[in-house]
Amino acid sequence: MKLAAITLDCADPLALAAFYQQATGLEPHPKSDAEFAGLTRGDGLFIGFQRVDGYRAPSWPDQTVPQQLHLDFAVADLDAAEAELLLLGAGRPDHQLDEARWRVLTDPAGHPFCLVRDTAGQTS
Repeated sequence: MKLAAITLDCADPLALAAFYQQATGLEPHPKSDAEFAGLTRGDGLFIGFQRVDGYRAPSWPDQTVPQQLHLDFAVADLDAAEAELLLLGAGRPDHQLDEARWRVLTDPAGHPFCLVRDTAGQTS
């Protein structure tokens, strides 16, 4: 079994795809539209963003609206990656568990994601 896709619910698929495209450098899927947008990587991994009527952003760290899932991104420099993503429109919750090892940010649709220190020397 091979992971082929990850899909996130949101109110604006094109806007959320643009955020993740800028953050990761993945290529926009040519058939992206206002209902479903996607990004692809050369090895076939697909990240999708689907429009959901009445979408409610997760509330982290409380679970009023559960986060349901989150993505982790390995980075060489936590401070530099955090600063870049904040400029792209990410949010930074006040509650941080261990800022020396990882940072919790939220994408423009409110999904929490983590930046983790890349201990292998390779970033994704």
